[in-house]
Amino acid sequence: MNVIIIEDEKPAARRLSRMLEKLNVDVNTMLHSVEESINWFHNNEHPDLIFLDIQLSDGLSFEIFDEIAIDSSI
Repeated sequence: MNVIIIEDEKPAARRLSRMLEKLNVDVNTMLHSVEESINWFHNNEHPDLIFLDIQLSDGLSFEIFDEIAIDSSI
């Protein structure tokens, strides 16, 4: 399973990543802002699953869906 984490608090993102890796889940990348996430989705294949924080440093994560059509489970 290919997974990404969108979380602006880097310690929380790393902690979640370590937990998932113990379950043999491949964490493809960790993104930390709405802008960074939109750019990433424009240039990469969408993952199977997204772990998503709602309040990011530069806005609400729902703004990502205003820009990108995402079919991944969230």
